[in-house]
Amino acid sequence: MAPKPKDKPKPAASPAQPPPPIEDLFTSLNRHIERSEFKLAVKVADQVLSVAPGDEDAIRCKVVALIKDDDIDDALSMIQASQKHPIDLSFFKAYCLYRQNKLDEALECLKKQERNSDAMLLESQILYRLGKMDACVDVYRKLQQSRIESIEINLVASLISAGRASEVKGALESLRVKPTSSFELAYNVACSLIEVNKYTDAEQLLLAARRIGQETLTDDNIAEEEIEIELAPIAVQLAYVQQLLGQTQESVGSYTEIINRNLADESSLAVAVNNLIVVKGPKDVSDSLRKLDRLKEKDTQNFQLSHALDVKLSPKQRETIYANRVLLLLHANKMDQARELVATLPELFPDSVVPVLLQAAVLVRENKAGKAEELLGQFAEKFPEKSKIALFSRAQVAAAAGHLQIAAESLSKITDIQHMPATVATLVALKERSGDINGASAVLDSAIKWWSNAMTEDNKLRVIMQEAASFKLRHGKEEDAARLYEDLVKSQGGIEALVGLVRTVAHVSVDKAEAYEKQLKPLPGLKEVDVDSLEKTAGPKQVDGTPHVGLMEAQEEGKIKEKPKKKRKRKPRYPKGFDPANPGPPPDPERWLPKRERSSYRPKRKDKRAAQVRGSQGAVVREKSEVGATATISNASNSKSSQATSSKGASQTAESSKPPSKSSSKSSRKKSRN
Repeated sequence: MAPKPKDKPKPAASPAQPPPPIEDLFTSLNRHIERSEFKLAVKVADQVLSVAPGDEDAIRCKVVALIKDDDIDDALSMIQASQKHPIDLSFFKAYCLYRQNKLDEALECLKKQERNSDAMLLESQILYRLGKMDACVDVYRKLQQSRIESIEINLVASLISAGRASEVKGALESLRVKPTSSFELAYNVACSLIEVNKYTDAEQLLLAARRIGQETLTDDNIAEEEIEIELAPIAVQLAYVQQLLGQTQESVGSYTEIINRNLADESSLAVAVNNLIVVKGPKDVSDSLRKLDRLKEKDTQNFQLSHALDVKLSPKQRETIYANRVLLLLHANKMDQARELVATLPELFPDSVVPVLLQAAVLVRENKAGKAEELLGQFAEKFPEKSKIALFSRAQVAAAAGHLQIAAESLSKITDIQHMPATVATLVALKERSGDINGASAVLDSAIKWWSNAMTEDNKLRVIMQEAASFKLRHGKEEDAARLYEDLVKSQGGIEALVGLVRTVAHVSVDKAEAYEKQLKPLPGLKEVDVDSLEKTAGPKQVDGTPHVGLMEAQEEGKIKEKPKKKRKRKPRYPKGFDPANPGPPPDPERWLPKRERSSYRPKRKDKRAAQVRGSQGAVVREKSEVGATATISNASNSKSSQATSSKGASQTAESSKPPSKSSSKSSRKKSRN
């Protein structure tokens, strides 16, 4: 037996290599950061921390490298793990929370940070994302002295979002900056011009912004596709200006090209899709819904905007997309989907009235006007500062449903428009139709009192008083109407008021009416007319068949010559390829008669072979009476099925208008064969 081989001795473990000097590690870390090699920078920072676990510079470099590499979760974890060290990373934590769209937590975390220019700039971005535009503008105003690069771009954007587009020109003049200093600023200034309805100027500035951006990015050696993506917001805004200028076909073409090329950032693509849907309206609803599906989060059954759009779009833009989605679903009659989507909107936009309006629209579409009125009324009571549009909507829904008292009640709660002529006319009409004449009269009296004390140039007192007097005269309140006309004549004057006064007072006192009638100026040319004799005359009568004297005289004199009307002779229209010179044989005069009524009709001959015996030799041929009897027995034995079939046949024939007996006989024949 061969001897066992001896085990080879294991080589001695080499001693662990010492880490490189920390100075070399920091040199390598700095090189990676300058080259934007953030993953390698994170690895080197870990090596530094393995040698010096509490090194503040290494921790900061690692956090910044993780943020630059868009690894926000790991950056937050690193910040949480570093809390045991005396290092202030609250600014980086606030930025990470801002990137995760946790805006309230980010703003709270930033309060612990010293208010330097970087912290204030991040605060302004958080406020902009939260929709607190006035506070955002205030922060940017304070940052004007900090010499921050491109601060004017964000300032203009915040002014527009705050509804203060008219202040943009003054802000640029105070900063001594031209709108064409950069393509981003030119784009923002063009948006401000759109807000103040200067569409042509906005279009010219957008074209200049696109040209400046093309030149700037080309000089930076940016690829063509990346340049197109960078300038996509300008292209979308140009299409929007075309839409506002009434160039519908051009705007539709621009939106469609942007969507089909798919060379735009997500927010610009979303705006293009939404605007294209608005231009198309209810046409091709299914295609519009498919386009909106491109904006939703993948792998989700219900409609929900993607996370990137939730971060980049403003709350107003997101709300508009959701609202258009609901309206499209209503047009497509997809009530279940509309109901599900509307139920999620109050949570997404708790401070907005739009979700409540959409819920009311769904209820109205379902013929539940009462519930819609109740919903809008509850919202108006809960949020008085936002109740105006809710009350308007409630009044419209109630008026359309015939609930006139609820409509009038809703309008009456909007205090700042009670004196407006349109509101007064609507309230009076609603109350008059519902039978509340006294309530309508009270509305008119209240409006007269308001305009009597109003110190405005465009005073509507004359119009309101005339309508009030006419209303009261129509409803038998002659004394009140006469009093209004007297006040109107004394304060305003005018022939119309005086005529109305005379007509009104005549119902109460004829003598007083005659006294007022004397104040009317006589009409020219009526002095020689005897009114009494004119009233007694019966007036001229025209006898049928007798021409007018003046007309006969004119015809005799030859002044009026009637030309005889000539009949237009039209050429006969022949069928295509027909030659009238060679018409061929004449058409069959019986061509419009049914075939059985024509002289050439011959009925088909019965087939005599049908009576021949078929089958095997010795088969017995039954008589027709026996066959009919067996068919009757089979039908009787299967009465339930034949009844169902015949009833079904009857319903089908009611739709197609065919003889019912034919259908029932076919069904019974099929049953007998089975």
